Amino acid sequence: MKVLVTGAAGFIGAFLCKRLLETTDDEIIGLDNLNDYYDVSLKEARLEMLKPFGKFTFIKGDISDKEFIDKLFDEYKFDVVVNLAAQAGVRYSIDHPDVYIQSNIIGFYNILEACRYHPVKHLVYASSSSVYGGNTKVPFSTDDKVDNPVSLYAATKKSNELLAHAYSKLYNIPTTGLRFFTVYGPMGRPDMAYFSFTNKLIKGDTIEIFNYGNCKRDFTYVDDIVEGVIRVMDKTPEKKNGGDGLPIPPYKIYNIGNNHPEDLMEFVRILSEELIRAKVLPSDFDIKSHMKLVPMQKGDVPITYADTSGLEKDFGYKPSTSLREGLRNFAKWYKSFYK
Repeated sequence: MKVLVTGAAGFIGAFLCKRLLETTDDEIIGLDNLNDYYDVSLKEARLEMLKPFGKFTFIKGDISDKEFIDKLFDEYKFDVVVNLAAQAGVRYSIDHPDVYIQSNIIGFYNILEACRYHPVKHLVYASSSSVYGGNTKVPFSTDDKVDNPVSLYAATKKSNELLAHAYSKLYNIPTTGLRFFTVYGPMGRPDMAYFSFTNKLIKGDTIEIFNYGNCKRDFTYVDDIVEGVIRVMDKTPEKKNGGDGLPIPPYKIYNIGNNHPEDLMEFVRILSEELIRAKVLPSDFDIKSHMKLVPMQKGDVPITYADTSGLEKDFGYKPSTSLREGLRNFAKWYKSFYK
C-alpha cells in the first residue's frame, strides 16, 4: 500500500513512520511543513531516524495549501492517509489563533476534499482528549457530550470530528478519529510539561505547577499511541446502507490513553528521580526547592482520564507502558541527545 503520514517530522508522526517501515512493506510518504513552532533541529533529527529506510519518501509541504495537496494525491494515489499534521498546544492557541484555523481547520478540510476526489481506503486522523473540555464525569467516554471546548485548540479538534462525519456520510469515506491523551516519550515536543520542566531544571530554574498541583493527566507513551494507530489503520469502518438506502457513515472515534490518570505532583517526583538516575540532574538535586504552585491557566483542565473500552473491544488493545518506564526512556534519550 501507499500510506501518507502528514506531520511526519512530528513526534507521533516520526515514530509511526518508523514502525510502519520496520514492520510492513508499505511505501510511506511523509509530509511536513517543518515550521518553527519549536526547535526545527529536533524535527530534522526525527527525519534522520527515517533516512535509512528505502521505502520512505519525505516531502516538505503544508496541508493548508489546497493546490499542493490535490497534486500530491493525484500523483501518489494513496491507499491510506494518517493525518497527524496540526498546530498543537492549548496555551499557544490563546495568543496565536490564526495558525490553528489555518492548519487544523483549513488544512484538515483540504485533506478531506483530497480523499473525496482521490478515494482512499481509510482516513485516520488525530483528535485530542482536549475535546472533553471541562467534563467532570470520568473516565472520559466517546459517548460523552463534547460540545463545550475550553480552548480554541479543542474547538478545532472537535471541528475535525464533525467535518469527518459529514464527509463520511456524504461521500462514504471511511474515517477514524483518535483522541490522544497526553502523549510523551523520547524526542517529544519541547512545549510538553515533562520536556519543558527538564529544560528548566537543568538550568536551576523554577517550574510552575498549575492548579496548585491538583491536576491529573492520563500520560500515554508514544509507542503505545503508535501501536494503537497501526491497529486502527488496518481495520476500516464498514461501509453499509441504512433503511433509507443511503450510506451509514463509515465513521469511528476512539480514545487512546493509558486509562490511568497520574497525579501531577507524583509525575514531577518520578521525572526528577529518572533525570537523576540518567545523570541529567545531580544526585543531590532537591526538586521541592525548584517548584512553584500557581493557579490554573486558561484553557487547561484539572483531569484527563481515558475510557479505552472501545479500543479494547474492537482491537483487543490497551496501552500499558508505566509512567516510570516511559520517563526513564525519555531521560536516557535526553542525556544522549543534549548532554
